[in-house]
Amino acid sequence: MHSRIGLAAAMTLLVAACGGGDSPDTGSSFDFTGAPGSLLATPTALTSLTPTDYQNLANEKDTLGQPTARARTITALLQVTGAPTCDVTFNYFQYGTVGGAGEKTSASGGIMVPSGTSPACTGPRPVLLYAHGTSTDKNKNMASPEDGEAALVAAMYAAQGYIVVAPNYAGYESSTLPYHPYLNLEQQAWDVVDALTAARKGFTAINASASSKLFVSGYSQGGFVSMAAQRRLQLAGTPVTAGAHLSGPYHLGRFGDAVYAGNVNLGATLFAPLLSTSFQRTYGNIYATPSDMYEATFATGIETLLPSTTPLNTLLSTGKLPATFMFSGEAPETKFAPFFGTPNLVKASYRAAVVTDAFTNPTAPQHPLRVAAYRNDLLAQNWTPAQPMLLCGGVQDPTVFFDLNTGSAKAYFTGRGVPDQAVTVLNVDSAETVGDGFDPIRAGFSAALTKTATDAGANAASAVAQAYHGSLVPPFCNAAARGYFAQF
Repeated sequence: MHSRIGLAAAMTLLVAACGGGDSPDTGSSFDFTGAPGSLLATPTALTSLTPTDYQNLANEKDTLGQPTARARTITALLQVTGAPTCDVTFNYFQYGTVGGAGEKTSASGGIMVPSGTSPACTGPRPVLLYAHGTSTDKNKNMASPEDGEAALVAAMYAAQGYIVVAPNYAGYESSTLPYHPYLNLEQQAWDVVDALTAARKGFTAINASASSKLFVSGYSQGGFVSMAAQRRLQLAGTPVTAGAHLSGPYHLGRFGDAVYAGNVNLGATLFAPLLSTSFQRTYGNIYATPSDMYEATFATGIETLLPSTTPLNTLLSTGKLPATFMFSGEAPETKFAPFFGTPNLVKASYRAAVVTDAFTNPTAPQHPLRVAAYRNDLLAQNWTPAQPMLLCGGVQDPTVFFDLNTGSAKAYFTGRGVPDQAVTVLNVDSAETVGDGFDPIRAGFSAALTKTATDAGANAASAVAQAYHGSLVPPFCNAAARGYFAQF
């Protein structure tokens, strides 16, 4: 669920190319109540990107007349997103919401507004509510193209005519909440819905003319959040045109059971403290003290560790977290061996209690961690979506297991009587030629996968695994989402 959008990383240099905006100020239309969905200040424009900015960088040459590394990266991105059509203005806003235990708090986010002379950039535009992937960076800000995921979303959607509302979530950036309610189904759904409510109050001030069409999407953690938001909007009676949920951990209970059984996912040592702290702050019973769950090497201070203003590499190199060792003992399969060793994060006694409960009470959890996970499992909510959705991911994903989450979601909705055509599933990592409109997506992903492996040589397997979830899949699933939305 860790989303490092590697393909878009060089897009951060666009800020230097086109100039930055002013720092956000207080604006002129405060809502002092701080109530959920309140707009705390008039949105402030930070910077803008034009199609020319993109193209100038894509055409950049070195002293020998060859494309620079930055130009090659921009060109690769534009091959997936298509040439930008609209200017994009990045606006920063703050809004009222609540934390995991219902406590009053604030959060921030970005509103990306398209403009220009093309018909795709003028008149009432569709709105995309976008939920971002897991980040360990407390300062993550979707209002700035210096964030790689924000840059990708801008090129993919806003530069093609969508108004994008992209919250940072409670616990990030300027939020006053001292933790992040990670994968808390109800809180995260309300958080992004509050962001949408607040953002709409500022549309007039930033020349954002919205049509009646509302799309919801997100990647990784954001895939979970966007599906939760589609559910919440439906329950609230707010019309949603369609959703596209990308590589999300929808089946949170079963997914957690698999990890504790030894099928550990890449990034587990980051996700575990984010999730357990979230559930502890919400329910108060995941442990009596962190040392009940975590080994002594890591227990002290772990509840306030993530998200952090300290770079992840520093947290790992200084021993605040183990890079891969989730558990001690032996792995159930060779491919999971990198996640077993010492010093490990989770105590053997805590893991044993979780595994025993999963074996004894598979569908009626008793252990507090499993109770919390199933309580926040999107496939345990007796929910039947009323609007169509796309579920996209890659079948070899080592971070968010495709079959366990995306495959299970499709089966769950089918079992609830949702017509097959209302829930479309795309595995980008497939050699099939289906004629369903997604064949170019599959072909593009295959080429990117092959290039990653070829460039890495003898380290191909490791390079592909490291890049798969955070860099390889995101642009192609987002391109599929945009194509899917176009039919509506």
